[in-house]
Amino acid sequence: MIPKLTFGRTGHESTRTIFGAAALGNVSQDDADRTLELLFQYGINHIDTAASYGESELRIGPWMGRYRKQFFLATKTGERTYQAARDQIHRSLERLRVDQVDLIQLHNLAQPDEWEIALGPGGALEAAIEARDQGLVRFIGVTGHGITIAASHKRALERFDFDSVLLPYSYVLTRDAQYSADFEAPGGAVRRAQRGCADHQGDHPRAVGRA
Repeated sequence: MIPKLTFGRTGHESTRTIFGAAALGNVSQDDADRTLELLFQYGINHIDTAASYGESELRIGPWMGRYRKQFFLATKTGERTYQAARDQIHRSLERLRVDQVDLIQLHNLAQPDEWEIALGPGGALEAAIEARDQGLVRFIGVTGHGITIAASHKRALERFDFDSVLLPYSYVLTRDAQYSADFEAPGGAVRRAQRGCADHQGDHPRAVGRA
């Protein structure tokens, strides 16, 4: 059985390996069904997808009608403005065939200009907050890749009280002194606040959930 750990302040006991559903972006429904059946076989209870993952949300949708309660369901919006993000969040709900997702994440928020738009007035964050207030999502997170993302996430946490952050963590990255220092800055704060961590499957980032 895969160990579990509280995913930040969500209260959900997520398996330490969670399913990164980008793998479903370009497969048949039959292939997706066989893949999702493996999640039950190994007890994985956390699915992480995104609007930009091809047909991933569409492939997960048929399963949610039957097994919604068995999974912590997370998706992402890569839009930066309020209206575009709002539209994408609603589209994701339709594609996933659910009334609510557990976590909406601002996807790959790494570029400084996009960061300012998304977290500023009229930005995507406002759409995420609205969706949370309307009961369409339960929690709000932020994700990102690249050598500067740890520093960007630290700034993001200073701007808004995100429930989770996702960022890469590997031996190669820790050999970069600046990345390692930036990673430890938000990571240390996470630990001091008694936040939780979960490891993603494949090349998906490490998830650091706030408590």
